Amino acid sequence: MLELETFKTVVASTPLVSIDLIIRNSQDQVLLGLRNNRPAQGYWFVPGGRIQKDERLDDAFRRLVTVELGTTAEFDQASFLGPYQHFYPDNFSGDTFSTHYVVLGYELMLDIDLNDLPVQQHQDYRWCTVDELLASEQVHQHTKDYFS
Repeated sequence: MLELETFKTVVASTPLVSIDLIIRNSQDQVLLGLRNNRPAQGYWFVPGGRIQKDERLDDAFRRLVTVELGTTAEFDQASFLGPYQHFYPDNFSGDTFSTHYVVLGYELMLDIDLNDLPVQQHQDYRWCTVDELLASEQVHQHTKDYFS
């Protein structure tokens, strides 16, 4: 982990690379979490997170599935949806500079009990149909972009 001030400089100066996990269950619903933190705080969003320096893509995927979902899955179980760009006017520490992510979207089929999910990044979870999430103003546009 970088020191706080160093990480602020990184976020203010460069794009971050991350993985978003588009999780579908056997009823073809999508998992959404209500974000605790900036950016996108207070919006429903798919789980995901940053890739760390010197971390292989498959290792990052496995780590994020464990940390974000409390379960395990292998990289080759997921389908690559493509690269996405996320731009936010704020950042993890406030609103004095923006955040830019280059996001790799991966879709994975998992039936997960919402009660077993971690609460560090999301305060609540729900399963939604694609039509429901596209119609909701509470679902962040960057999440909607995976389905349009």
